[in-house]
Amino acid sequence: MKKQFGYLIAILLALVSLMQISIVHAQSEMKRMVVWHAYRGEEKTAFEKVVKNYNEKIAGKGLYFKPLAVPYDAYADKISAAIPRGKGPDVFIYAQDRLGGWIEAGNTLESIDFYAEDKELERFPGSLISAMTYNDTLYGLPFNFKMPAMIYNKKLVNSAPKTTDELIKVAKALTDEKMGRFGLAYEYSNFFFHSAILNAFGGKAFEKGGLVSEMVSKENLNSIEFMLKWFQQDKVLPAEPSSSLITSLFNDGKAAIVFSGPWMLGEISQDIEYAIAPMPVISELGKPMAPWMSVEGLYISKSSKNKEQSYDFIKYLTSQKVALVMGQEGRQLPSNIKVWDEKVMQENPVAMAFKEQMKTAVTMPNYAQMTLMWSPATTAMNKIVKGTASPKAALLEAQNSISKDILALAKSH
Repeated sequence: MKKQFGYLIAILLALVSLMQISIVHAQSEMKRMVVWHAYRGEEKTAFEKVVKNYNEKIAGKGLYFKPLAVPYDAYADKISAAIPRGKGPDVFIYAQDRLGGWIEAGNTLESIDFYAEDKELERFPGSLISAMTYNDTLYGLPFNFKMPAMIYNKKLVNSAPKTTDELIKVAKALTDEKMGRFGLAYEYSNFFFHSAILNAFGGKAFEKGGLVSEMVSKENLNSIEFMLKWFQQDKVLPAEPSSSLITSLFNDGKAAIVFSGPWMLGEISQDIEYAIAPMPVISELGKPMAPWMSVEGLYISKSSKNKEQSYDFIKYLTSQKVALVMGQEGRQLPSNIKVWDEKVMQENPVAMAFKEQMKTAVTMPNYAQMTLMWSPATTAMNKIVKGTASPKAALLEAQNSISKDILALAKSH
């Protein structure tokens, strides 16, 4: 009996092995379509799940999609280097701030105007479609949106401050520099995060169209002075902020309130009971803080050999069914507006708080010149915060650098 059982086990193992070999052989015979993304943790797991579901849906068509996680720091440069040379992914996911630069560089993105139908575009709010549009041409489908909001420790803060006066009052009461405790923490030296104050003051990085850098303006300077008051006068912010420091302080109960986005949620300790609310109204202005909204788009590579199937794939990824998976399991904020009517999304206080923040957020520009702005703006903000240059001098230096690069870009085209 034992001998027969052993034979049976051996036969089953052999069959499993043959099935695995058959699957590998079948995939080697199929065309592999590569999808680049930068997701980690729950986002990555959820994304791989929906790609697997799509592959099952198109079984028998002779191809399959393979997701590949690319480290975020090297992502944009890899796209710029690989696709124009006929390499890289068939489909990739990235925020809209690089869109204009890739289009102007050429041979990177495929326009989807030919494929997209009006009924498909009705899935998305107009602001998200605008983020995927450059020179009146549509280059991608919006997958999700992200922006910072106010995240607070419920054990330290009873309710979300509605105004910045309330915010600073609460923050001061919870700050103890000697103990390394801060009432408020965010990457205030990062121009992306500073945008929440900048936009409320009417500031901007470029004139409309992106042809002229507008770093030095009364509005921009006023926004910087406002931020510096929180840091230098009110002393409620930690020095030399970074994303890792902000997360560490929050998880250790040493930061009561932080400004961050959905990307931080997977890194918050399970020991921390938190809530999310829209950023407060700036008391001196009577206007809400208005962070830049980043829209992650699904793009088809210019070098893809199967663009029609690639479009069918990205269309599937923006369906209500997929949006529900990415919203529930991946903790994303899906671009498909119908999914927000689902009961599970309506009952998700975190998702609904970010959706509320969307009402006052400003869609981040997708000018080609945006690529040229980040480095000089970052340098300027660091000099300002460290006190090695005045706000006006630092922003003027950034503006001159950006303007010089814009001129060089125009000449190259």
